Amino acid sequence: MIGLGAYLCVSVAMLVIGLCCAIARRSMIHALTGLALILCAASINFVAFARFGEAPLDGQIFALFVIVLAAAEVAVALAILVHIARVKRS
Repeated sequence: MIGLGAYLCVSVAMLVIGLCCAIARRSMIHALTGLALILCAASINFVAFARFGEAPLDGQIFALFVIVLAAAEVAVALAILVHIARVKRS
């Protein structure tokens, strides 16, 4: 059985990669990819703590909320990128 420590190690690795991607890159697409990795790391933490904790559904509900939030973020970012492309006509 996989323990809580393994989930936390994967989550920390995704968080660090997401932070490096969001901070080091100047492109908006790379920053959004880094933000998506950070949100995935948070979701893994929610589900892992829910699995090993007392309330199994709370973490999954929070993870579902994070997924909905990430989808809304991607939709808004795509709309901004399309608007910029139309304004610059590139």
